[in-house]
Amino acid sequence: MELNKEKMKETIHYIISKCGFSGNLWRTTLYKILYFSDFDFYELYERPITNEDYAKFPNGPLPTHFINIKNDLIKEEKIEETYKYPFKGAYHKGYNYTPLSSPDIEFLTKKELEVIDSVIKKLRGMNTEQISHYSHGDMPWIVAENQEIMDYRYVFYRTDKYSVRKYNEKT
Repeated sequence: MELNKEKMKETIHYIISKCGFSGNLWRTTLYKILYFSDFDFYELYERPITNEDYAKFPNGPLPTHFINIKNDLIKEEKIEETYKYPFKGAYHKGYNYTPLSSPDIEFLTKKELEVIDSVIKKLRGMNTEQISHYSHGDMPWIVAENQEIMDYRYVFYRTDKYSVRKYNEKT
């Protein structure tokens, strides 16, 4: 599959616009919202939203084209990236995202937006550590080797905790 760059840009911008106004949207969380949006959509409709490749890393799935797309959005003055401490007394800084404009959603369908919104709703209450841990239980992450591109088709082997599709059981 070839990355749909415009959809990827819109998806990132849309997620940041939905989650970034609180000043608490960290890169790891953004990665996981992107991952679950693409993989949940694939499970439901047998195609991803963006065609992005996700690689398995210790903190969970990593979208391989994110940095370039994010840099484009910054140059276009659509989002802002800051490098800061997540809370007073924290030992490590992280990348945080804020929207600078409303996203255009001309390339995203109603169904795609519904899936993205449901992922945001499901993951919104988790902190970065929790969301990383949660992503480690999803079958595409489990079966991939370290730094390997994850196979979308493994969504059809998800446990009930991760599955978003209603399957008919044959008796």
